[in-house]
Amino acid sequence: MATITISKNLIKNDDLVIIPRKEYESMKAQMAPTFYLKGKEADKLDKLVREGLKEYQEGKCKIIKSLADLD
Repeated sequence: MATITISKNLIKNDDLVIIPRKEYESMKAQMAPTFYLKGKEADKLDKLVREGLKEYQEGKCKIIKSLADLD
């Protein structure tokens, strides 16, 4: 069995996770991709999110239980 040395800084901050490589690869494959937008794309999305949150706070959103409830 191999011996490894782990820094005390990693252990005291709970920043260390050890899992088998196969499990890591499986988790990585299931992970949602991350997208970074810049410029006009980012501004457009920010505006859309702001408007959606405002409508939600004003009670303009409709709560549905199934797609059949959409009019």
